[in-house]
Amino acid sequence: MQPTSSHPRDVLQGAQAGAVVLPVCDHYSGVEARMRKSLQLQAEMTAEFGTCVFDVTLDCEDGAPVGGEAEHAALVTELALAAPAGARVAVRVHPVDHPAFDADLRQIAGQAGHRLTHIMIPKVESVADVQQAEKTLLQHCPAGLPLHVLIESPHAVHRAFDIAAHPRVQSLSFGLMDFVSAHAGAIAAEGMGAQAQFTQPLVVRAKLEIASAAHAFGKVPSHCVVTEFSDTAALRMAARRAARDFGYTRMWSIHPSQIRPILEAFAPDERQIDTAAAILLAAAQADWAPISHGGALHDRASYRHFWQVLVRAHATGRPLPASTLAWF
Repeated sequence: MQPTSSHPRDVLQGAQAGAVVLPVCDHYSGVEARMRKSLQLQAEMTAEFGTCVFDVTLDCEDGAPVGGEAEHAALVTELALAAPAGARVAVRVHPVDHPAFDADLRQIAGQAGHRLTHIMIPKVESVADVQQAEKTLLQHCPAGLPLHVLIESPHAVHRAFDIAAHPRVQSLSFGLMDFVSAHAGAIAAEGMGAQAQFTQPLVVRAKLEIASAAHAFGKVPSHCVVTEFSDTAALRMAARRAARDFGYTRMWSIHPSQIRPILEAFAPDERQIDTAAAILLAAAQADWAPISHGGALHDRASYRHFWQVLVRAHATGRPLPASTLAWF
């Protein structure tokens, strides 16, 4: 059976159908050797999976030594320009109130903007910060780039919906450690750990607000890092909970060993893929009118969900039924 009607992306109008789709893993590195290794690993895994399954974000905020910001920005520019065709490379610059912010964008976006997928802006507190970032970006890179923003304080969480509404914002990330630290000791240090971050009430509230704000405007909510990078079980648990219980569709990695567990946690399983494909193929045969499948009624409201299952499967390199490949 082959799809016989219009493309699901065009037929299934609505927030879910039109949401931004990004690789589910965003891998951060700031040391030169690790940045080069990350770009090499991205190329290798792209060849393995047939699609780019994670972004590489070159880090200027935590990666640049104090006093060496200009040299680090020049290195990041060099690496971005040298990345192979098809690579997905981004950069995290300094916050908008940092003395190096303008210089970061002038150097990196001005020279290598055409090779970048987006710019990550840390410590965003309000829409005004986004507007300032956009203004500076366009001064140095008139073509523009999507902005990803890092929400790291109670103030920023309170304004998450306004920030997500900005048209240049593509993704919202949660900065767990800075968020906990912003509470002046009121949240125990355990709140930054892989386990407690899913039960501490203020942290849970922040995560849900950010995910809800992102989905409200068709943007991508990106989950925070797990710092216990040698604890694979903890990472798998955190990634599964972020994806299944908290509505996140992307997650940060800070070590190469975290990439594959994140892909696995955020990817649909074979049963979900087969179910989604069967329902959508039947819907296409019915010209997207309501159908009955497995004793349940389905229409465009549920079709949107199942289409996103296939989109996520494709983005994570999972095999798709041959009958759906014409959609990708």
